[in-house]
Amino acid sequence: MTADEQVVLVDPAGNAIGTASKATVHGLRTPLHLAFSSYVFDDRGRVLLSRRASHKITWPGVWTNSCCGHPLPGEPLSAAVARRLSHELGLKADAVDLLLPRFSYRAVMDSGIVERELCPVYRVVVTDEAVPNPDEVGEVRWMPWAEFAAGVLGDLIEISPWCREQMPHLVELGPDPLGWPVADPADLPPAAR
Repeated sequence: MTADEQVVLVDPAGNAIGTASKATVHGLRTPLHLAFSSYVFDDRGRVLLSRRASHKITWPGVWTNSCCGHPLPGEPLSAAVARRLSHELGLKADAVDLLLPRFSYRAVMDSGIVERELCPVYRVVVTDEAVPNPDEVGEVRWMPWAEFAAGVLGDLIEISPWCREQMPHLVELGPDPLGWPVADPADLPPAAR
């Protein structure tokens, strides 16, 4: 993250209403802002999980889905997914597929820091192994999707709050993550189109 990296602030309908510095936006009164979550799979349908670096402001050291981030003002979300996957995990995204165009959540850490995002969810399939950037990711591991989904839904796996909230929506898409239907980009919030 550069010192002046900006995030896109949005209203509840998903319209852009301004920008704010990423370095200062997460706090006790975090405004709703545009983000994304991505799930990286290999050709066997295993999902790549990542543990957030221990020095992260929000949910340090917590296991989560493959990669999350914020688009820069004017940057298409699919391009932001590819950019962050390269930066955080050293992965090249051949295809970035939209799954959940309108996912949104709010979560509060024990410290009171709030995460509040309009956060479309994407699937990426890769053939390479991840090379985690220690500034962003503590460690990674591959897990069979069915095992991971059952573990999260059964509260057997500790995971980030946004991943926990996304899981029922992803499971509804079917048992094979490589066969999930791709959502229409026209269903994205206005700020993300």
